[in-house]
Amino acid sequence: MARAATTADAFNAVAEPQRRRILDALTGGERSVTALAEELELTQPQVSKHLRVLRDVGAVDVREDGRHRLYRLNAEALKPIHDWVRRYERFWSERFARLDSVIEDLKRQDHRDE
Repeated sequence: MARAATTADAFNAVAEPQRRRILDALTGGERSVTALAEELELTQPQVSKHLRVLRDVGAVDVREDGRHRLYRLNAEALKPIHDWVRRYERFWSERFARLDSVIEDLKRQDHRDE
């Protein structure tokens, strides 16, 4: 039985650490494969392979500039990840607020014990 592609959506595409590094590098603007390979200390074939996955899910766009191909971030393709993570923001905010409250209670108790 053939294995299903694990890079068919943005979630799976960014699950690979090297692809996240490439996306981070592209936040600074367009880069060629050569520039990315040098910056990230990867081989050109490695970078090309990861860029293909990112391009397939729409996370990067490419444009021709003479004989060069320049890649740029398309952050809109990462919006589903942002929307999903945002649902947990309230959960963590509430947890941290409760933790802050406990810490303040412990500090007040500690000052009374002195």
